[in-house]
Amino acid sequence: MKKIKGRMDESILVCVYYGPNGERLIQRGCKIASMLDCPLYILTIDPKPFDELDAEKSFYITRWQQLAEQHNAEEFIIKDNEKRSVTKVIAEVAREKHITQIVLGQTAQSRWEQITKESVINSLLREIPFIDLHIISVSRSLKDQEGHFEKGVRAYLIKENDQYRLTFNHTKNVEFEGIFFKELGTDFNNGIFKFMKNKETLQVHVIEDYVKDLTNVNVTATLETYNDQQ
Repeated sequence: MKKIKGRMDESILVCVYYGPNGERLIQRGCKIASMLDCPLYILTIDPKPFDELDAEKSFYITRWQQLAEQHNAEEFIIKDNEKRSVTKVIAEVAREKHITQIVLGQTAQSRWEQITKESVINSLLREIPFIDLHIISVSRSLKDQEGHFEKGVRAYLIKENDQYRLTFNHTKNVEFEGIFFKELGTDFNNGIFKFMKNKETLQVHVIEDYVKDLTNVNVTATLETYNDQQ
């Protein structure tokens, strides 16, 4: 039996899309809902039918359902086989559930904009103008890697020949802006650079101030690579 919420004049909707940031968004929404003692809803949208989703997407949905139950969310809502625009669906759910605040991630927003070719934020403000929007940026931490990297700091990549040089000063030659996580116990700038490219979040190796290519890497594999070099 769900606990009766103290405030029904507020209601939170967390909109998640596939990727590691979804869990962080749900945690943020749960925190807001707990502070306000109000109902929490979690929504995901996919143009494909649920039974056609691949294993990775199914995994994320299962995990989000678990989090919804753990945090006593009112409902986990899946809008699959959805041909309408993302903003139309979010607005419909917001009206049905009397939502007053929406939590949306920077990554989800960007992915949906790639699909719909429109600004999700601007469209939502037109559809449901009297709702508070919380846009959660890319995390300044690397999940499950505490004790391996320092806290992330703002940094930039500058193109030099066929590679990129890490810098902490913004100039006109900057190609990418992001967050640099320096590996603990090293005198050089070795670690991970996390940034957005073509509206997709990437993590790339930094070895002694340089990024040789922009291939997305697994952080655990990165640690093994550094250990082999030592």
